[in-house]
Amino acid sequence: MSKKNTLIKLITDKDFRWVYMGRKSFFNYMPDEEFLRKKYKHQLHKDLNLDNPKDFNEKIQWLKLYNRNPEYVQMVDKVSVKDYIADRIGAEHIIPTLGVYDKYEDIDFDSLPDQFVIKCTHDSASTFVCSDKKTFDFKKARKKIKSSLKTNYAMLGREWPYYSVKPRIIIEKFMVDESGTELKDYKFFCFNGEVKCFSVDFNRFTNHRANYYTPDFELLTLGKKLCPPDPDQKLDKPQHLDEMIRIAEQLSAGVPFLRVDLYNINGQIYFGELTLFPASGFSPFVTDEWDRTMGDWLTLPAKTPQN
Repeated sequence: MSKKNTLIKLITDKDFRWVYMGRKSFFNYMPDEEFLRKKYKHQLHKDLNLDNPKDFNEKIQWLKLYNRNPEYVQMVDKVSVKDYIADRIGAEHIIPTLGVYDKYEDIDFDSLPDQFVIKCTHDSASTFVCSDKKTFDFKKARKKIKSSLKTNYAMLGREWPYYSVKPRIIIEKFMVDESGTELKDYKFFCFNGEVKCFSVDFNRFTNHRANYYTPDFELLTLGKKLCPPDPDQKLDKPQHLDEMIRIAEQLSAGVPFLRVDLYNINGQIYFGELTLFPASGFSPFVTDEWDRTMGDWLTLPAKTPQN
């Protein structure tokens, strides 16, 4: 976005202004609860009820404030989580790591294969897929990743585990599924160790969509506005769906809510990531009914003290 367009949006769009100012650290002085109440109001246009939360997005905010399991820090770090996963389901489910770096300048791209995936270890919006080094936009990747390394990601949504994650860069092996061009992302929504639904993300780098299904692969009307479903897109039932559900439930046992992301490459299941707070609890559903339904699925635990 040009500087002129940014200025216009800052003047005319209060929601954009709030997000922009948050990324510029204007609200870092606010205590977590005050910040979450204000951002929830700006993003979802309703008050946040923390005394008796009902909706899924409300309960995600509650979990940020009152569910402080120290194990969550390892679970969200894109480097250390690999050991966590290997210990629980086996190293064969881990996508190979090609390198971990503190600075972008430390990377020797000449030594890397022609295809790879590069991203930061502490956020969710700095992933770049290199399918061909001859055409890869290194300048764009460098600018974004260097900016991300300087960003205190925890402050953007007060996702407290990220306060303890060291910002680094990880490069992984490039992987594709049967499409030959991408990896379908299977996201399993787990509530106290039980998969209640899952989404299949497709066309991630062109026209990103996500369809939601029951564990029996029945299409749901569930969807998020930022990545809407496409009911006309008829997807085949994933291979070894039962095994993916088993893995997701094993990894999420004992956690009030956890989204477990997996890939399926010719029947071989690979781990993607663990997400405690999808979209930081600020992404509106296509219909409010689903926000309430998923909220009903989420049983909140006893409060744990904040540090």
